[in-house]
Amino acid sequence: MSFIPVDQQMEIIRRGTVEILPEEELIEKLKKSRKENKPLKIKLGVDPTRPDLHLGHSVILRKMRQFQDLGHEVILIIGGFTAMIGDPTGQNKTRPPLSLEEVRENAETYIEQANSILDESKLTLTNNYDWLGEMDFMDVIKLSSKLTVARMIERDDFSKRFENNEPISLHEFLYPLAQGQDSVHLKSDVELGGTDQKFNLLVGRQLQKEDGQEPQVCLMMPLLVGTDGSAKMSKSYDNYIGINEAPNDMYGKSLSIPDDLIYTYYELVTDVDTSELPAIKEKIESDPRNAKHDLAFTIVRMYHGEEAAKAAVKHFEQTVINKEVPDDAPEFQFETGEELRLLDIISETGFTSSNGETKRMIKQGGVTLDDKKITDKNYSLTFKEGDEFTLKVGKRNFGILKAK
Repeated sequence: MSFIPVDQQMEIIRRGTVEILPEEELIEKLKKSRKENKPLKIKLGVDPTRPDLHLGHSVILRKMRQFQDLGHEVILIIGGFTAMIGDPTGQNKTRPPLSLEEVRENAETYIEQANSILDESKLTLTNNYDWLGEMDFMDVIKLSSKLTVARMIERDDFSKRFENNEPISLHEFLYPLAQGQDSVHLKSDVELGGTDQKFNLLVGRQLQKEDGQEPQVCLMMPLLVGTDGSAKMSKSYDNYIGINEAPNDMYGKSLSIPDDLIYTYYELVTDVDTSELPAIKEKIESDPRNAKHDLAFTIVRMYHGEEAAKAAVKHFEQTVINKEVPDDAPEFQFETGEELRLLDIISETGFTSSNGETKRMIKQGGVTLDDKKITDKNYSLTFKEGDEFTLKVGKRNFGILKAK
């Protein structure tokens, strides 16, 4: 393996990063790596608290992929042990821990989706339950002695909860220590995390020093702002773009990104070459509308391929620009004489994930039948021979309802 020059590596590594602590140490590590022709160990720990990944998660996974492409050893740690503690980062209350079975189920889905970004053939996959689960109570006491309560309370989310007289459980203090112990066990050279993980990453650095190891460099990536343009991307805020979403939904959601975030998305979530970014920035400033369509196409192409991206463009032009029913709209057949609530029909189509979501869509005017907006959640249809209706749910879901 031959490594490209350090300045070229740093140009790629700096792309989109918020902070590298300390950057000069990373440069020295890269110089040594190149001289000895030995890859650095790049670590990312993830607690699979939820099974579905969105573009917000992809920011840090893409940085991992860049390290892979540079020839370094990338280690993805599934937090089989730490997920059962519950990361207190950003929490104003104790996060409920997960069971071992929940962690395993979520981890399988997480890994499957992460591999759409990472190079699976160059990925070292491990689980911190393998070493943290073997520690006895004395080991935990010894580990706890390496960090003071005063240092722990410096942490922003702990200090706020302490000042507000909100409870902090003792086990939450152990979380940064457990994550830091991962770095000691793996002898990591670099650990990646979001800006909200800075404290945890620095604890790992401190524990490595205590163990006599060369401390890791901490690389922080930004938290991606969601499609609403204000809050970080999250399923809870419904401002997310899932990496396994259907191409048409992915394309449409990408077009809802505010103009001032187009460049940020190009930089953080796409695979366009770093050298192309200046020209893209100019296009965004002069023609944001088409730059956003290019971005949407790029995102769909990355996860679904070129043909699916082209089909998503056609679907958008038909349904949104020309107000047409798409050629590939699915058909659903119902018994003649059968009376059904529209709510149940939509559930059968799978256009929404639950009756609750369907009710919200109807209330917000997001459901139409033959271009007539339906606002009554109890609206029902009786199918007569030859009946055919065009159903539209949201901006992108069309279906043809027919009587058998």
